[in-house]
Amino acid sequence: MMFTRLKDKWKVSWFQFALIFSTFALGGSTCSIVAKKLLSFSTIDRGTEYVIVYIVLVTLLWPICVLLVSIPFGQFRFFKQYLTRIWHKISKKQAK
Repeated sequence: MMFTRLKDKWKVSWFQFALIFSTFALGGSTCSIVAKKLLSFSTIDRGTEYVIVYIVLVTLLWPICVLLVSIPFGQFRFFKQYLTRIWHKISKKQAK
C-alpha cells in the first residue's frame, strides 16, 4: 500500500519505481561507505565526536552519491528534481 502511494505520487511505472528504490538504496550505502573511508583517514576516536562528524559527512555526501548512482540507472532527472524540491523545502523553513 505504501509503495503504491509513492508510485502514484511520483507518477512513475513499477519498473521505474524499482529503479528509483534501488538508487536510493545503493546511493545511501555508497554514501555510508565513503563517509567511513574518509573518517578512517582522520585521527578521530570512535566516540561522540566520530558520530557527529559521520552524520555531517553522510548529510553532505548523500545528495552527491544518489545523483552519481542515478546516472547508470537512468534516473538522474528524477533525482535532480527530487533534490531540488527538498532543497526548496529546507531553505523555506530556514528563512522563517
